[in-house]
Amino acid sequence: MNQNRVITIDMARGLSVLFLAIIHTLWMYGSMETQHSWLGQIVHFVGKGTGMFLLTMGFSFTLSRNNSLKLSVKRAFYVLGLGYFMNFMKFVAPILGGFESSVFIEQYTSAYGWTLPLTASNLLFMLSTGDILQMAGVALLLMGLIHHFFRNQKFAPLIAAFVIIAVSPFVHGFRVGIVGLDYILDLLWGAEWNVYFAVFPWSAFILIGMFFGYWYQEKRDFEHVAKMMLYIGIVFFAFGGGLCMYDFDYHFKDFFHLGPGGVVYLAGFNLIMISLSRYLVKFITNDRLKDFIYYCSKRVTSFYIIQWSLICWGLGIIGYQQYDIPGTLGLMLFFVLLSFGCQYLWDIVVSLRKPKTNLRVAQ
Repeated sequence: MNQNRVITIDMARGLSVLFLAIIHTLWMYGSMETQHSWLGQIVHFVGKGTGMFLLTMGFSFTLSRNNSLKLSVKRAFYVLGLGYFMNFMKFVAPILGGFESSVFIEQYTSAYGWTLPLTASNLLFMLSTGDILQMAGVALLLMGLIHHFFRNQKFAPLIAAFVIIAVSPFVHGFRVGIVGLDYILDLLWGAEWNVYFAVFPWSAFILIGMFFGYWYQEKRDFEHVAKMMLYIGIVFFAFGGGLCMYDFDYHFKDFFHLGPGGVVYLAGFNLIMISLSRYLVKFITNDRLKDFIYYCSKRVTSFYIIQWSLICWGLGIIGYQQYDIPGTLGLMLFFVLLSFGCQYLWDIVVSLRKPKTNLRVAQ
């Protein structure tokens, strides 16, 4: 095991992967009654763990050997490319293949004022949707710049995170009226539903994780850093939660376009969860279960693409938002197993493409 690898971070990220297919299955297949039931409440609570994936991304970046500015730029464009490939697989491919759900398409077109049949510009809109991978790609550029210019200043990413949190409400939805430029601005701080994870404010989670990664490099004592995650997380949770209670509509009503209080609250919640994950590492003694969670951790991106693609392709066959609690639970299990099955097959394909080492010994 690489000496830079922190097991608790792997555990937290691996657990966040397991939640993905469950959450998305509820959104796409559970009826409105199911989504507001006890099952929906539990799953939506678990959905707050999105920030855990982002925090661990920032933490892991500081430990990577491939975090130079040049490699960060390359990785950023690679992740951006994967984001648009996922959009193609989620939206465009099912429509072109005739597997789209008529109910889903009707709701989608109604929300945006489109008319059927869908036009090329409609498909382009779907393809360009800003999801978490687009945000992560842009954040990689930002992390690369901070790491290049402020490598020995661990508070630099934390300061940048709070600047982003503070500035976000003021730039939220700002456009200049130029089509291509407006799309870039939407990715940065969009207020509409063509972007679900804008860089402002969601990249703040990644930068906070980066701060703790630098702190770990400085101390080389994860137990100490995990305790500080817990203490700081409690402060964030209480302060951000207080702001959300004071003005819920402004700070948290729209999960995908959070206000400052919502960001601080979720950052605190997820810092607490990551800190507590270290006890889970000690509690889980089954090596196979641990290995499986670490397996999930190393395949966050590919699994994210696979599970979203399968769930969206299934809409045309299974139906959109029409299942009760037992049906939704069954579909959750189905898509979790199917996603891991496809991930395993993809791992085999990747391994076959790798050059084989010549094991012959010279006579």
